[in-house]
Amino acid sequence: MMQWENLLSLKRYGDTNKRLRKEEKETRVGFEVDYDRIIFSSSFRSLQDKTQVIPLSKTDFVHTRLTHSMEVSVVGRSLGRIVGKKLLEKHPYLQQIHGYQLSDFGAIVAAAALAHDIGNPPFGHSGEKAIGSFFKFGEGAAYQNLLAAKEYRDLTDFEGNANGFKILTENREGISGGLRLSYATLGAFTKYPKESLPHRPSKHIADKKFGFFQSERASFAEVAEELGLLSRSETDISYVRHPLAFLVEAADDICYTIIDFEDGINRGLIDEVYALEYLIKLVKDHINTAKYGQLKTTEDRISYLRALAINTLIGESAKVFIANEEAILKGEFDTSLLDKSQYKPQIDDIISLSVKKIYKSEEVVEKEIAGYAIVERLLEVFCAAAIRKFEGKETHYDSLVLQLIPEKYKHGFTSPYRCLLGISCFVASLTDGRVVGIYNKINGGQIG
Repeated sequence: MMQWENLLSLKRYGDTNKRLRKEEKETRVGFEVDYDRIIFSSSFRSLQDKTQVIPLSKTDFVHTRLTHSMEVSVVGRSLGRIVGKKLLEKHPYLQQIHGYQLSDFGAIVAAAALAHDIGNPPFGHSGEKAIGSFFKFGEGAAYQNLLAAKEYRDLTDFEGNANGFKILTENREGISGGLRLSYATLGAFTKYPKESLPHRPSKHIADKKFGFFQSERASFAEVAEELGLLSRSETDISYVRHPLAFLVEAADDICYTIIDFEDGINRGLIDEVYALEYLIKLVKDHINTAKYGQLKTTEDRISYLRALAINTLIGESAKVFIANEEAILKGEFDTSLLDKSQYKPQIDDIISLSVKKIYKSEEVVEKEIAGYAIVERLLEVFCAAAIRKFEGKETHYDSLVLQLIPEKYKHGFTSPYRCLLGISCFVASLTDGRVVGIYNKINGGQIG
């Protein structure tokens, strides 16, 4: 069974001694430093031009990845504090002996939640799929013979979560350990604590995706050992989740379920009548009918129901976590918290409607198709240039296009894998606007 005193480790990359919670300054605890480092990072700031639902949209109504991440962080902080209070009551030694406070749980979850989308490519999940498709079915498939199986899988199933772990932890010249976050926050950040292979389809939540590239394999193993995560394999790097990762996931699930739905309503993709019906089903036990009856505009009615729905699901997620804490610590809890919720039917109805009316809307589909073309074209040009440079066959054109890539990506071009992964991570770092701008430069013109 995992132990909370290990799971709440304040250790950072490069530390030679333990950091003890009881020795921390209460004015700025290490977990709060994690939050600050993330929010001031350039990778986090770039999320302001990565749209959450509708790629390339400039409407005031639609959330960006940045606003989404901040909202998930707020929800995560509340979840962490509620759970932290219960855990300290159940395990008083954490406070009495080690000095942990309920706010620590909130700070860890808030920081991990703030960073949860930091590795996502432009165009959302279609950007991930476009990168993977290039290496699996496109011109990138020709590079397979240059790579080990796990290296190739990193690319064909390119994963924003793994890219996020890379951003948070990567060593480069003059900078060791990336943002140097606490291991507790890194553990809570990693929803899928395994490498890309072996791929074992199962119902276990930790097997759904992978959480780190081969380039960060050793880094994650060090984090997992420090936290005391339970290993799930004798031969490969695969662990059970850090318990607080369930809270980060729940915060994200709550926000995209409810707030993406709200975006769809404000965009006119979902009729208000349907929207109100679906939301009222979720919050019917908590709604103040007198207050609700006084609201005169769609925006006010949706805003009230959204706030009530988020609050309801926060309480429900915390309740499910506490009820299953022992199973979580044993690594036996294998699903998301909301999948165990009494509100799962209502949540599924909202997601189903969102998929039909928002995620598959003509506007979203058209922009995602454009995103595929843009991402694959950039990968085609940059990967070929990087590999030829590595092989000493660089052309003048290659040297020109490689000048568009920041040095922090090029310094690691020490093998075919590092070249191809570096290019993929560079493309993933680009904002929606920037990726279109580079595409136009490469093609010598403008797209519609």
